[in-house]
Amino acid sequence: MLNRKTMTNLDIVKSTYEGKTSEENGKNLTAYAADDISWTEAKGFPYAGTYIGLDDIFKNVFARLGSEWIDYKFTPEDYVWNEDKVVAYGTYSGTYKITGKVFEARVAHIWKLKDGKIICFEQFVDSQSVNDAISN
Repeated sequence: MLNRKTMTNLDIVKSTYEGKTSEENGKNLTAYAADDISWTEAKGFPYAGTYIGLDDIFKNVFARLGSEWIDYKFTPEDYVWNEDKVVAYGTYSGTYKITGKVFEARVAHIWKLKDGKIICFEQFVDSQSVNDAISN
């Protein structure tokens, strides 16, 4: 990992996706998240809502992703970066444990940063295939 002082906002966002494990990605998010980070999951997505602070985010998003899915992941295709904003886009995939159904969905994440800290995350996703995987 690059020295924190030399990391660009793009490097910071990439570090939340490109660790060797999801735990490493979570640690990278924790290292760079502002105390009052705002995290919005898209309307229509199973975890829809806006969560403030890492405790709220981990409880309502990451803990559920980890317990309800097998191999749930975001595979970045590319990034668009302009100073304090980074857009990552690519594909979600995974298998819902209860139904055994596999899904793929196109997704974009908009990250806003200030002074090397992530202050805001917003998800845009085609939720239909995710919801189809959850339904019996």
